Amino acid sequence: MNKQTRFAMPRSVPFAGRPTAVVPGQDGLVDIKAILTAVRKRFFLATFTFILTFAVIAAYTLQQTPIYQTQTRLMLDTRAGNDIDLGSMFSGLAPNTAIIDTELEVMQSETMLSKVVDELDLTQYPEFNYTLQEPSGLKAMINEVKGSILDLIGMGGDEEVEQVQMTPEEQQEALHDFATWRLQSAISVNRLGPTYIIDIRARSEDPQLAALIANAVADQYIVEQLEAKLQAARRQNIWLSERLEDLRTEVNDKESEVEAFRRDTGLLVAQGSTLTEQQINDLSRQQSQRRSVLSEAESRLSDVRVRMNSGSGVDSIAEVLGSQEISDLRRQQAEVQRRAADLATRYGPLHPERVAVNNELADVRASIDAAVSRVVSSLESQVAVARRNLEDTNRELAGARSTLISNNQASVRLRELEREAEAARTLYEDFLERFKASDDQADLAKADARVLNEAGVPGAPASPQVMINLILGFLFGGAAAGAVVLLSELSENHFSHGEEIERAFGVPSIGAIPLLIGRGKRNPGDYAIENPLSAYSESIRNIRASIVFADLDNPAKTVAICSSLPNEGKTMTTYSLGRLSALSGSKTLVIDGDFRRRQLTEAARLEPEAGLIEHLFGEVALDDAIHVDEATGMHILPLTSTRNTPRDVFGSRAFDALLQRLETAYDLIVIDTGPLLLMAESRVIVSKVDQTIVVAKWRSTARQALQQTINILQQFNASIAGIALTFVDLRKKRFLGTSSASYKAYSKYYSEGSKG
Repeated sequence: MNKQTRFAMPRSVPFAGRPTAVVPGQDGLVDIKAILTAVRKRFFLATFTFILTFAVIAAYTLQQTPIYQTQTRLMLDTRAGNDIDLGSMFSGLAPNTAIIDTELEVMQSETMLSKVVDELDLTQYPEFNYTLQEPSGLKAMINEVKGSILDLIGMGGDEEVEQVQMTPEEQQEALHDFATWRLQSAISVNRLGPTYIIDIRARSEDPQLAALIANAVADQYIVEQLEAKLQAARRQNIWLSERLEDLRTEVNDKESEVEAFRRDTGLLVAQGSTLTEQQINDLSRQQSQRRSVLSEAESRLSDVRVRMNSGSGVDSIAEVLGSQEISDLRRQQAEVQRRAADLATRYGPLHPERVAVNNELADVRASIDAAVSRVVSSLESQVAVARRNLEDTNRELAGARSTLISNNQASVRLRELEREAEAARTLYEDFLERFKASDDQADLAKADARVLNEAGVPGAPASPQVMINLILGFLFGGAAAGAVVLLSELSENHFSHGEEIERAFGVPSIGAIPLLIGRGKRNPGDYAIENPLSAYSESIRNIRASIVFADLDNPAKTVAICSSLPNEGKTMTTYSLGRLSALSGSKTLVIDGDFRRRQLTEAARLEPEAGLIEHLFGEVALDDAIHVDEATGMHILPLTSTRNTPRDVFGSRAFDALLQRLETAYDLIVIDTGPLLLMAESRVIVSKVDQTIVVAKWRSTARQALQQTINILQQFNASIAGIALTFVDLRKKRFLGTSSASYKAYSKYYSEGSKG
């Protein structure tokens, strides 16, 4: 048995003798051919979608009421005011984006637009008064259709709808609210780029009314600003007047409290300072002087004592030298000493005169010492007096300082009272100045915006823009058609032509077997030999060529025909392939490998007494089990209707030996298997043959089922020759992606087929 080795074929590598289809997106390019194929397949659906979309947009555009639009342009005053100055409310707006955005909202506010409604009396226009509106055009048609549907389902009828009774005032208020709401939707206010220019656009069915609305909104905004400022000025003047009276009383109270506190605490001021401070200054100077006197007296006394204690004499002491008494005693001493010296030369020490002179000298010296002692006592008295004077001054200064400390503590409260009085006085003066300026500024108040361009009456409607809408309808129609085609293509779960199979699985498409349609129900195997030049016969011969000529050096002899599910045409494909192969001169054997349905045996109109099972069990010889098709010479190994077995006959050695024997006797052996997804024995068969052909029902077999079939074949190492589409309706196929076949070209060959 020349079983070929099965290997996974990458999608980018071509099969032998066949070009590989371009896989969309495989190399980063869009498959234009696939796109055109998808559009051609769904041409009518795409055309219907395009026409419907275009017609809806065109109808909606043509039935719309023309809307006119015009605009008024304002410029905001960007002069910034002083935030502290109460009069800044009369200056311009601050150049702040948030403030400008706030003004835009004010222009569209319900309060302001309500005044515009009153000014223009918009409730008299049907556009702003729902009681004056009459449905027309598409809206009337929709209401009529809606009413018909309600009547049809029994929800209409003559039942009266209970309405809420409203008073005339309530009705007028409701109409006014509706007109205000409608006006809000009819205008738009936008800032022109980063500038301070505002565009007020108004839309209306009446061009003159549109201009009136735009200008009225701008005028009302300016009036609102002026009224707001004047009202603010009046409120300010009233408040300032009341506040000034309170501040005047407060200033008087504060100043009286300051003076009363000075009086109670004795914090009297003279020449810029308090009396206590002046006293402290005087005592400080006196203290310094008395400290100097004491220091000088102590210094003289200390010097005298040092000289007296050292015995160096006190003659050099200034106080001694300045004493007249001591000076006289010193002269007297000198005279006595002179006489004593003279007597000493003449008399002895005991001479009475010398004794008398010595006594006199001692008396003088005693007098001098007494005088010196009196000088020292005088110095000591001076020091004591100076010390007492200094101590008195220190006590007075300490008392003054204590008084100053108390005064300083009281001064804290005094300064606080003075600050409060000064603050009250300053605030009073500021308010008084602003009150005087407020009256003058109220007369100079102006709006923060001015009109640059007034709205004119538009000459042409702004909407609907018929030409643009029609162009958009054309574009949307094309986009909708493309989207429908794309969604249909993505949601399609079956195959319409072989190129889709090759792109999806990388497996060759080896044929498209036509659907046989006609009055009489005929066997496709009979049809193939009776109409050898038909499209059906040609498709079978293409399958045979794909098997026989795929590898001339090692041609396949055993071929299994399988499908994913029942009724996909595998049996009739097997039968037709075997008969045409036999007619071409090849010795061909077809084997019925479907135990459950025996469709190949029934297609050959056989009722055998022995077949494949009996031979594998050794009950009959091979020649006795094989039957010959008299019309073509094709050999058939059928299944009997009375013999079933639970044994795995295809996995047995007997079946392997049978295949080896048949390969030596036949040029081509075709096995009709059961559905691969349902029967396990079919999977065993495909693993033992040279080639496997998968048939899929045209526009019926699910992609998932076919993908699962391919996976099973790969798992069982089956060599896939290709996939063939069956039951292809050639009349529709030309609209589904290929122009290679048409109904007119093959219509004379068609007749009804049978099940497969």
